[in-house]
Amino acid sequence: MKGQNFGRVTALISSVIDLHVRIALQEADKEKRRLVGGGVMLGMGLTLMTLALVAAELVLLLWIQGVFALSWLQAAAALAAIDLVLAGISLRIGGQMLKGPYLPETTAGLMRTTRALTGKF
Repeated sequence: MKGQNFGRVTALISSVIDLHVRIALQEADKEKRRLVGGGVMLGMGLTLMTLALVAAELVLLLWIQGVFALSWLQAAAALAAIDLVLAGISLRIGGQMLKGPYLPETTAGLMRTTRALTGKF
């Protein structure tokens, strides 16, 4: 009698675990579709943002060339100088934002990654 009850309990537990595994797999599949869809939408957004930035640069180039009566080469050089200054400012601010403090786990992970990339174990 005890063996029969143990078998029923084991079967019940096994059934409940199977149900939970099936539900978890369904949820993982939904999450995977959501993440892939989100990644595709982010990629499209970044592509369109890049195209808009190129168009804005072209408009700015035409404006600089027309307003200041510069040659195309001079206007392009002026726009490149503006871009370099803005890039430098952005890099400087970004570098300051990335400075510590980091959690010990993050620091250890960065050190392991750096050692692996440089070949120093």
